[in-house]
Amino acid sequence: MTSWVLAQQNDDLFGGVSDFFDSTTWHLIRNLTIFFVFVFWLATVFWVYKDARRRIADPWLVGVATVLGAVPPFLGPIVYLFFRPPEYLEDVRERELEIKAMEERLAARDLRCPVCRAEVEPGFLICPVCTTKLKQSCINCRAPLEALWQICPYCETPVDAPTAVRRADTWEEQSRAAGASAARRRKRPSP
Repeated sequence: MTSWVLAQQNDDLFGGVSDFFDSTTWHLIRNLTIFFVFVFWLATVFWVYKDARRRIADPWLVGVATVLGAVPPFLGPIVYLFFRPPEYLEDVRERELEIKAMEERLAARDLRCPVCRAEVEPGFLICPVCTTKLKQSCINCRAPLEALWQICPYCETPVDAPTAVRRADTWEEQSRAAGASAARRRKRPSP
């Protein structure tokens, strides 16, 4: 009798589970789950497509990325995340424009006074606004010389050291002379 009671309880237990899976509630839960999984899969495919369009310029590669995002469901977008380009096309274009603008600013930088930022022409020796010496002139033909030139390209006159270097040498010589005279004064006996 006990085995019959146990069999009856097992039938009731499995019968209840079987009844649940045959019920309309289970069918509704199953169908809603399948629907939401399908919608989520389509959303991931759409996300891969939109992201690929923002990162990849070639339409063929955008299509390949979209198929990759669709074919292995839920695994494709993860694979796409590993191999997608690191930046958006808009960011690449913006960076290129910034570099171009910076290059233009650097090219125009030579045409401004380093002190007052006033516009100057390439042939100016002195800034007309703040009178800053911009270039050295040739001692023979008075043509403006670039800082690194060793010889005047206009009249073949050798360029002597820039005045700023000569002033530094003079200052060093003066400081050495002042140091030497101070040392001599210290060595003299006091009267």
